[in-house]
Amino acid sequence: MKITTAQFAAAADALTQILPMTQPADAVLSRFFRANPHFGQQDRAFIADTVFALLRRRYGLEFHTGAESPRRLLLAYLHRVEGVSLRQLEPLFGADAEWAMALKTPREQVAPLSVNAELPPWLVDMLTAQMNEEEILALGRALQQAAPLDLRVNPLLSNREEVLQTFATDGVAAAATPLSPLGVRLAGKPALNRHALFTSGKVEVQDQGSQLLCYLLAPKRREMVVDFCAGAGGKTLLLGALMQSAGRLYAFDISESRLNKLTPRLRRSQLSNVHPQLIDSENDPRVRRLARKIDRVLVDAPCSGFGTLRRNPDLKWRQSAQGVAELSVKQRSILAAAATLVKPGGRLVYATCSFLRMENRDVVADFLAAHPSFKLLPASEVLRQQHIDLDTGEFLELSPHHQGCDGFFAAVMERNAV
Repeated sequence: MKITTAQFAAAADALTQILPMTQPADAVLSRFFRANPHFGQQDRAFIADTVFALLRRRYGLEFHTGAESPRRLLLAYLHRVEGVSLRQLEPLFGADAEWAMALKTPREQVAPLSVNAELPPWLVDMLTAQMNEEEILALGRALQQAAPLDLRVNPLLSNREEVLQTFATDGVAAAATPLSPLGVRLAGKPALNRHALFTSGKVEVQDQGSQLLCYLLAPKRREMVVDFCAGAGGKTLLLGALMQSAGRLYAFDISESRLNKLTPRLRRSQLSNVHPQLIDSENDPRVRRLARKIDRVLVDAPCSGFGTLRRNPDLKWRQSAQGVAELSVKQRSILAAAATLVKPGGRLVYATCSFLRMENRDVVADFLAAHPSFKLLPASEVLRQQHIDLDTGEFLELSPHHQGCDGFFAAVMERNAV
């Protein structure tokens, strides 16, 4: 790996702006690139890939090398993780030369589980209540890897075979995802936003685990469906396609900026049954007027996001035990409000991109105890009805070390017919 002094300095500058962890790392990096438009594509790729890979390994780098500054963290990462020799790195040492040369000698310390798993101690404590140390370590190590780029085919405009053939013709390495019938996994990260398949709406970026949530809801033509926390609309678009653009699909969210991101995606998809609606809270009058009228409701609740640590490693420092506890209260409120929309015999799916029981099973258990008119449906059976053979038990529980996708949880519930 050949690294120029300018690339190293730029990566150190970007890391300096990110490390306070007061804002999402991807947002800070985007702002950094906008402020430095002179960086070429290769430079930007080096900076982004290096910074995010370092954040995934930061606990271990700090523990084993004593690195406490952005420059030292970068040197430690390049040597210890990327295997760049100290001789090659020597032009980058600067004032850190003496410290950098000490990287030759490993520290003789036994690392705790939190360091080996690259997870904060408080999070390891939470996980210890639901899995053993070996499982925590396996999860942590999987989260240290970069996430693959998954796409989802728009079945209204194409099919997976056509998409794979087009990519093959264009020299883009791609393969069918093992779980989602509409998923395509790319090797590497090509400039997708300029590819004809993307600009024409035939594919969208969506992790295969996220796609499975929509198959659990399994909406049908001419039904009334609600995506209760729609965000930028990734799942909304798949739900609309599964409905064959018929019926009525409401995309609710409290964030105008997130819903605005749905607009160009919706235009590309050519769906005509999606109705984005900005609401002020889960108790908005526009929600209440739909009480007991909706066939299917998806609640992809706001959560810690720990299932996406491969993509968003900065969450390890921006989340806290108190924050997770506060989220679990909010999740209960949102689920209860969304449930009021479900008509007799209708379906309710509660989902998060978290692997924490506090945000998942505990929320569902409390909801079912307080709402006897709802019953739990086995997630594996619901998927089997959609011709997806995946048995994770009564809930859908996905993780990168088991299924090779982001971490997701989902519970499928049904309101009694009478």
